Amino acid sequence: MPIYAYKCESCGAAKDVLQKISDPALSDCPACGQPTFRKQVTAAGFQLKGSGWYATDFRGGATPAAAPTTAAAATTSEAPAAAAPASHSCGTGCGCA
Repeated sequence: MPIYAYKCESCGAAKDVLQKISDPALSDCPACGQPTFRKQVTAAGFQLKGSGWYATDFRGGATPAAAPTTAAAATTSEAPAAAAPASHSCGTGCGCA
């Protein structure tokens, strides 16, 4: 169930309320009794628990994306040996000439 933040427009009292999505919004302030208790717009707050991809991936430290970068660096060091011929027009080895 989501937690909704409410604030009274009359007295300024604020309260977080655990409600079902289908429950009607509160309207009477528990502090002053006025019908000016309004739901506030807040950022979603949640915490993922248990084991899963979010617990192992995207955490600090070495990432799997770093490994292909080092492999790509090794293949680029071999690239000058397979360079495009000097007569090639665009110089990329695409075969457009």
